[in-house]
Amino acid sequence: MSFDLMVFAPEAAPARRPAFLDWYEEQTAWLEDHGGIDPAAAAPALQAFYTDLAAEFPPAPADDPDPGFGTEYTIGRALIYMSFLDWDKIDAAWEAVHRLAARHELGFFDVSSDLGEVWLPDRKGGLRVAHAD
Repeated sequence: MSFDLMVFAPEAAPARRPAFLDWYEEQTAWLEDHGGIDPAAAAPALQAFYTDLAAEFPPAPADDPDPGFGTEYTIGRALIYMSFLDWDKIDAAWEAVHRLAARHELGFFDVSSDLGEVWLPDRKGGLRVAHAD
């Protein structure tokens, strides 16, 4: 079991909730042809986000099929999906992802939240809730 969050290029995702959720489902089918592990496949802002976040939350060991710690990153051209495996660090993970998404002007989807909040850059250095259940 993991705690899941996602950041995305806001210009790549639909702004309205139903279309956003359809886009999310399509993106997380992982049909891109690059394997989902190379940050170089992502947009530049996502690459910078990954560099910053991976310094705080290193990737889970790649050689362990069932790691109990670390962060599993799945990288698309327009998003990065993160599964945090250390439950004692989920509050710090949420804060770091939110802070770095704002810094890099990315959208933020709280996948594990009951409300599924989607945040977008507010163009003032922060994020604003765009929609939720």
